[in-house]
Amino acid sequence: MSHQPATPPSYLPILASVSMLIFAIGSVGWVQGKGYGLVTLILGVCALILVCAQWFYRVVIDGQTFLANNAVFDRSLRIGVMWFIFTELMFFVGLFGVLFYIRVWALPVLSGQVGSKLMTHVLLWPDFISNWPLLQTPDQSLSQIEAIEPMGIPLLNTLILLLSGLTITISHFMVLKSQLKKSALWLAITIFLGGSFLGLQLYEYVHAVSGGLKLGSGIYGSIFYLMTGFHGLHVFIGTLVLMVMWCRMFLGHFSAKEHFGFEAAIWYWHFVDVVWLMLFVFVYWI
Repeated sequence: MSHQPATPPSYLPILASVSMLIFAIGSVGWVQGKGYGLVTLILGVCALILVCAQWFYRVVIDGQTFLANNAVFDRSLRIGVMWFIFTELMFFVGLFGVLFYIRVWALPVLSGQVGSKLMTHVLLWPDFISNWPLLQTPDQSLSQIEAIEPMGIPLLNTLILLLSGLTITISHFMVLKSQLKKSALWLAITIFLGGSFLGLQLYEYVHAVSGGLKLGSGIYGSIFYLMTGFHGLHVFIGTLVLMVMWCRMFLGHFSAKEHFGFEAAIWYWHFVDVVWLMLFVFVYWI
């Protein structure tokens, strides 16, 4: 007789793919001002949240039941999380690549500083002068919009994320010492810091928009909201994951030897911290 699998194949990967497709279609439609854009975007987000919640639930249940202390299961989870963080890294590498391409090549070419043989600056905007931040397109008149100052909210948010990296490390150390109550306390502090970061970023956005800095405010406005917005989304997701880990601590899911779910959340949070440091330097500071 052929061996029958213990559980049927999961349908969740297919649903996740469909949800992300709906999310992508909605995002593009919303940016382009299509009537279906916002509704489709919300539908894709809700579907993706439900699929991820169900997926994580199944992983937690399997890890607590028949796959508990299974070396193969543990190794597959670790490899999966590593690949996931790698894909996130490549996503931000692409965004930083766009930023560096614009600043190092595109703007100097448009101003005739480099690539003069292309004659691009003569054919398009002969009077254009390369400067950063560029708060208007070359064919627009100069605007009074100012770039975001790094020494205000951005610096405060940097300190908050650095502190959160310390508090979550202490929380992990407490788990290793089997002091789960102290670990939960430090984790709660980390969650509070993550929420504070998001609140300050939202305040920064409101202040920036009221001052005239919008998504269409030159390439700087587009880059600023694109990169900081996606990072804020990752902080939001990371904060939700940490909240789930906090609940799991009180359910007795973790011990000094078995706590990879919490460890994976820590990896992700440190990744978010490092990305923000690069954003602070190259988007706000330099």
